[in-house]
Amino acid sequence: MSNNRRRMTGQVTRAKAMKTVTVRVDRSYRHRLYGKVVHTSRQYLVHDELGCHPGDQVVIVESRPVSKRKRWVVEQIVRKATEEQVEANAAVQVDMPAVEAPA
Repeated sequence: MSNNRRRMTGQVTRAKAMKTVTVRVDRSYRHRLYGKVVHTSRQYLVHDELGCHPGDQVVIVESRPVSKRKRWVVEQIVRKATEEQVEANAAVQVDMPAVEAPA
């Protein structure tokens, strides 16, 4: 039995809330007039029952609204993040010292 719900593949960027992750879906297309390849990305709030971590590659599927901004559910984890990726994400999320603006 198959369904016709939309599916997208993306990378988990944030997993701080319970059962909610933020997934970045990258997309590239050729510009109609200029022919240049344009890269865009979009972030989705996704319901997560599988316990994803930042850096994981996941497949998300469209579903009924779970909350005000969550309309997607993690269907499967394609690839787990390596330890180097997890450490790099943790280093980026640490508070960086504020840089003062020039006077």
